[in-house]
Amino acid sequence: MGVAIRRAGAEDRDAVAKLLDEVFHHDPVSSWVFPDPEHRRTSHIRLMGAFLDNALAEGYVDVTEDGSACALWLSVPAHEDGEAGHGESGDEADGDGPAEFRELVDPANERVEQIARLMEAAHPGDRPHEYLMLIAVSEEVRSQGVGAALIESVLERCDREGLAAYLEASSMRSRGLYERLGFVFMGRTVDLPDGPHMWPMWRDPRPATHS
Repeated sequence: MGVAIRRAGAEDRDAVAKLLDEVFHHDPVSSWVFPDPEHRRTSHIRLMGAFLDNALAEGYVDVTEDGSACALWLSVPAHEDGEAGHGESGDEADGDGPAEFRELVDPANERVEQIARLMEAAHPGDRPHEYLMLIAVSEEVRSQGVGAALIESVLERCDREGLAAYLEASSMRSRGLYERLGFVFMGRTVDLPDGPHMWPMWRDPRPATHS
C-alpha cells in the first residue's frame, strides 16, 4: 500500500509544529540547543515553528494524509559567490540571518544562533538543489517506510528535472537511511561545540532509465 502525501498549507501549521516538537524533542541536536529539559519543554516548539514557518513561506511542506509524518523542503538556487541562497530567517541577503533567527526563537540562547551559523557555513551553494530541512515521522508509524516515501516523492521530481538534493543527517541511523536513498556524506561533519555531530549529505540526480 502506498503512502498518501499532500502539500501542507497554513491551516496545517499547528498540527505540523506539534508533530515536529514531539519527534525532535529528545533529538541529540535539540537537546544540545536546549540542554535544560524544562527550558526545552517551553521553547523547543518555537524552534520547530521557525523552521516550519520558513518552509511554508519560502519552500514547501509535504505531509501524509493521516498527519503522521511531514517533510520540510526549500528550493535553493545557486549564487555566483558560491553561498547557498537559503536561511533560517527567510532572507539572509538583507541582514544577519542567524542572529535574526536567534532573536525570533530564543533571544537569550546563543546556541540557536551558533547552530544556524554552522549549518549555513556547511551548506553548499554552487549548484541549485532541493534542501530537506527536517523530516518527522511519528513513533506509531516509524520503520514502516513512511519517511522514505516522503523523501522519494521529491527525489523522483529531482531526477526528472536534473536537480540535486541536500540534507544534514543528525544520527548514524538516519545517515544510513539517506545513503539507501542515494545521498552521499560530503566528507566533513558539522560539529556542535561539546555536542553531537551532523553529517551533510548530497545527492546528484539519477539519470532516467529507459526500458
